Amino acid sequence: MPGGPGGNIDEQEATRMIRHAIDHGVNYIDTAWGYHDGNSEIVVGKVLKGQYRQKVRLATKSPVWEIHGPEDFDKLLNTQLSKLQTDHIDFYLLHAIGADRWKDTILKHDVLGSAEKAIRDGRIGHLGFSFHDDYNAFETIVNGYDKWTFCQIQYNYMDTENQAGTKGLELAASRGLAVIVMEPLLGGRLATPPESIRQIFTQEDKTRTPADWALQWLWSQPEVAMLLSGMSNMEQVEQNLVSADKSRVRAFSADEQKVIERVQEAYRSRIPIPCTKCGYCMPCSNNVDIPGNFEIFNYASLHDDIAGAKNRYKWAIKPEHRADKCAACQECEDKCPQKIAISDWMPKVDALLAESAPV
Repeated sequence: MPGGPGGNIDEQEATRMIRHAIDHGVNYIDTAWGYHDGNSEIVVGKVLKGQYRQKVRLATKSPVWEIHGPEDFDKLLNTQLSKLQTDHIDFYLLHAIGADRWKDTILKHDVLGSAEKAIRDGRIGHLGFSFHDDYNAFETIVNGYDKWTFCQIQYNYMDTENQAGTKGLELAASRGLAVIVMEPLLGGRLATPPESIRQIFTQEDKTRTPADWALQWLWSQPEVAMLLSGMSNMEQVEQNLVSADKSRVRAFSADEQKVIERVQEAYRSRIPIPCTKCGYCMPCSNNVDIPGNFEIFNYASLHDDIAGAKNRYKWAIKPEHRADKCAACQECEDKCPQKIAISDWMPKVDALLAESAPV
């Protein structure tokens, strides 16, 4: 949504954008408890009030980190219904679950049982989950409950092996789940690639944007049911409407796929540390998250985005697991199949990503 810092939303422009999108065929509106510091559901409720609520399928997410007992699920859901000014949520997701939240919250507090009651009384139409963990955790969650309707995963042409990845997409589809894709443009990074990447696209088609390449690559895959592309201005709304309108399943040609493969290879050539996240280096005797540190360092180079990498480092890697805790013992280097000089790289990671490091 359009807005500024601190969760502020330009309600007038948000209303104009969302209703314009609905008027031109968009029929799935996604929000969540924590978006825009809790303001997103309130604004969406205002925007959809009246006839627009009947034109869309509304999705929001249970903040499972706020569930500390069986009674919390209903309290949160009822608050969300009030904020959204509706008596039912068409598609309700358990938000950002992985192996730990699945075990320590969903199963421990019988969240699935509470959700089934909400389905029976009409407050929820369909139950799903959004996911941030590795493939093994995804498989456990998909196979751990036989009444999922849908799931939401991060997926794009650079995330085919990250998190659930292509393997997870295919697993979910094979189980009959509709798959909603988030981060189709990797937080906008694939829409504004480095110049060397952009040139690969323009050599093929000077009129087509990198964003459209990324979106059409996804739309073409039959396992993908829906894309969630964040939009902060009307121009982006219009561009997404045009891209969606011309999308078709299996429409991406073999030649177009070759372009994407060249782009993928060009991106990979920008990765300085050849870490495959195999995990053989773990656990570290000093508790350093070696693959996690390397992944964010590589991200900075991959997308020419040091500021974004520093922000990821701040929220994704706990202080006790960061690169500055490396003692250069070199125990991990004997285990690394890629023979990476891990103890040499860690000071470089810290120098680039530490909060005090210059951007």
